[in-house]
Amino acid sequence: MKSLRGKTLLNDPVQNKSTAFTREERERYGLQGLLPYGVTDIKKQQQRVLSNLCSKSSNIEKYIYLNNLLERNQRLFYRTLIDHIGEIMPLVYTPTVGEACVKLSHIFRKPQGFYITPEDRGQILSRLGNWPETDVRIIVVTDGERILGLGDLGANGMGIPIGKISLYVACAGIAPGHCMPIMLDVGTNNRTLREDPLYLGYPHPRLSGPDYLSLVDEFVEAVQHRFPHASIQFEDFSSQNAFMLLDRYAGSVRCFNDDIQGTAAVTLAGIYASCRITHKLFADLKIMLLGTGSAATGVAELLLPAFRATGLSEVEARSRISFIDRQGLITAAREQIKPRIQPFVRELPATDFTGAIGTIQPDVLIGATGTAGAFDETVIREMARCQERPVIIALSNPTSHTECTAEQAYRWSAGRAVFASGSPFAPVTYNEKLYHPAQGNNVYVYPGIGLGVMVSRARLVVEDMFLAAAEELAKHVLPEEIERGSIYPDIARVRAISQSIAVRVCQVAQQKGLVDEDLSVDWEEGVRASVYEPDY
Repeated sequence: MKSLRGKTLLNDPVQNKSTAFTREERERYGLQGLLPYGVTDIKKQQQRVLSNLCSKSSNIEKYIYLNNLLERNQRLFYRTLIDHIGEIMPLVYTPTVGEACVKLSHIFRKPQGFYITPEDRGQILSRLGNWPETDVRIIVVTDGERILGLGDLGANGMGIPIGKISLYVACAGIAPGHCMPIMLDVGTNNRTLREDPLYLGYPHPRLSGPDYLSLVDEFVEAVQHRFPHASIQFEDFSSQNAFMLLDRYAGSVRCFNDDIQGTAAVTLAGIYASCRITHKLFADLKIMLLGTGSAATGVAELLLPAFRATGLSEVEARSRISFIDRQGLITAAREQIKPRIQPFVRELPATDFTGAIGTIQPDVLIGATGTAGAFDETVIREMARCQERPVIIALSNPTSHTECTAEQAYRWSAGRAVFASGSPFAPVTYNEKLYHPAQGNNVYVYPGIGLGVMVSRARLVVEDMFLAAAEELAKHVLPEEIERGSIYPDIARVRAISQSIAVRVCQVAQQKGLVDEDLSVDWEEGVRASVYEPDY
């Protein structure tokens, strides 16, 4: 690490310790007079951070404060995030990051991440050379077209890769210098943004077709040359582009799509854990999905191998899965059906949402619509009529876009629902009983996947890694958490869970022949040795 002195050292977020510099260090690095007298350790500094957070009147102000802290003192930011993950994660990621993305051009302080526009065509490789780090292992990239449930936010969507990277560091222990957030700023079809004089993105209609694809191709190829050990995580692309890019690169490039595969693994883990509450066998479950976008489709496509692993045939596995959209149950009578939904169409009479629930009687209802209120009272009551312990998983975020709230799920099911959501909800009291809704956040899976791929240097990211991650995550739900109705573990344990998932990913990589050398490796030790601890 480069040796800095004086004000230059205090202005470097990686090496700055602020008031934690000792008397000897202040003498050695020319810091006398540049700091107040008091020497405080990182724990005392955390107290100041938490006090400042409490003084902020809104979550967006807290988001801005935490970003400023990251830009001043990287180690203090990550140490505080790790030690207070339950409290701070909702401020650096969902739900607050949604509001931050909407307002990003207005609250912009200091550039973070890397931007690529159509004007960089033909020069992306050389442009990547401007990034200060050379050993990048994790890239989170978006084009801003489908940010959470908020739609096309153009370059404002950079808040998503920045937030995801902070969770890679905090939840998996990947060093910040190995991580890189990237915005493929190909324009936006959000006219309000383009006409906003403060908008900082490429102010043109969104690139599409061959022009779009050739730019992404150049980006992916440039990454292979500049950062040959990096994994590319595609994030918040439109459903059409998400699947197209995953199909295009997954067989030859170390990459995955978190909205498709990460969401699928987290959801599958929750379904596995729910069986411990409902006392049903996973192989016997009937699962209904509301929505036909990338998240719901990804869940269905991962459920298939999970069902087959129980001994079900392909036909039997498909029969366990049904899709609903705004027109009702998706059946063979439909004239237009998305190609990836075709394998799941049912040979049943067409019916509306509640009618489909009554006919199929699903054990698990999953929402991935981005539409608030899609699980209304009629839907929840029908699920509760069909099942003693209906499993309701409302994946959409931010909170304002979730299909139903935790309180609604418990109230409308007379307290019998097993509820989980993509965004956090506080505990709910119903009929004098306290319920603890679980959050099915992708942060339980993608950091561990990334860490495992990084440690093993697997050439590809494959389906079996997500199946293994789901199994491992489900195992970490404690009996007392199951007892209180939670199907995901306490987020405070996410760092240890990510490391366990990483070990499983390494094992899968070796079993599948994706590791370059056939070595006898202690993957647990390899994972532990790779973990970054932000201390002074």
